Amino acid sequence: MSNVKAELKEGVMTVSVSGNVDSSNAPDIEKEIRDALEGQQFNELMLDAEDLNYISSAGLRIILRLKKDYSEFKVTNVRSEVYEILEMTGFTEMMTVEKAYRRFSVDGCEAIGQGANGTVYRYDADTIVKVYNKYSSLDDIKREREMARKALILGIPTAIPYDVVKVGENFGSVFELLNADSFAKLLINGTYTMDEIVDMDVELIKKIHATEVKEGEMPSMKAVAVDWVDFLKDHLPEDEWKKLNKMMNDIPETHHMLHGDFHLKNVMMQNGEVLLIDMDTLCEGHPIFELAAVFNAYIGFNSADHSTAKAFLGLEWEDSVLFFNKFMHKYLEGRSEEEIQEIIKKASIVGFTRILRRTIRRYGYEEGKPLINKARECLDKNIPEVDSLYF
Repeated sequence: MSNVKAELKEGVMTVSVSGNVDSSNAPDIEKEIRDALEGQQFNELMLDAEDLNYISSAGLRIILRLKKDYSEFKVTNVRSEVYEILEMTGFTEMMTVEKAYRRFSVDGCEAIGQGANGTVYRYDADTIVKVYNKYSSLDDIKREREMARKALILGIPTAIPYDVVKVGENFGSVFELLNADSFAKLLINGTYTMDEIVDMDVELIKKIHATEVKEGEMPSMKAVAVDWVDFLKDHLPEDEWKKLNKMMNDIPETHHMLHGDFHLKNVMMQNGEVLLIDMDTLCEGHPIFELAAVFNAYIGFNSADHSTAKAFLGLEWEDSVLFFNKFMHKYLEGRSEEEIQEIIKKASIVGFTRILRRTIRRYGYEEGKPLINKARECLDKNIPEVDSLYF
């Protein structure tokens, strides 16, 4: 049985080598590899070592010759034992060598959180795993790890992922969160009252918003929001779009931290300590963008189908609306009721701007019609009633 298999896909030639490669079979394996490559046109050569158990110096010389002949060359899915050999012999410094990822299964695991880019599962008493959507890449995972690290350094209580794994065809980040429960679970179970959860929620988000970051250190939420409006130019009445465009561009640029996806399932409690998770949406900007994201989580995304509040947050629609209003009154404590309602209106405009753009792009007018109608209803009514989107 051959130790070598080759596959050409989208300009990448992948050669898989299995078993042991040593002096007894290295010449034959190299010939198989060369025969598979002969006459093929490709941009990159990838040696897949997922099933490679051992490699001797004779096998290492094959890799060296391949690297010499093909400038775009890397070794992937390398088991720990083989990686140690490549690292010890200096191969990891000469070329790209990627370790294999442990495989996890979340079948039967409780989904304890959900964000824009993935779902968080309780894997066991000590561990949670965030499984990223298929369109999320390893770059997203690396970015989230870096954002979480920066937030922790700046004093934001968060969990840092310590491993990357494969979950089916998707990637996942592994966190150690011993006996941690989400705010959603603590509220639903009656461990804390809604007012107590709101108090802790607002205390955390105000700590985040009070944290300044260096310019350019985190993505600008305003730049993202301006792109939403640009997309909608052909989907809104001209006068309405012009006013929305001006108001969005007029929101002041600030360098205060925002979470970007702040809701009950992205805040955990571990041994009495409140921790923030799902840090891939971390950014900087004016707090109206955060309040818009909070509005969307509790009201906006659930406005066309109230049952989605239960599916997403575990709350009945009425409780979801109640939580949002309590959150806003606590966050804006000291302002008049008129001011609070005005800011809620502004948050709804920013929130539904995002929803309208997202729904049109992802589902189109036919499938997304109920939510598109809700978004248009809000924007048509509220844009004429405000002169700015900040406070």
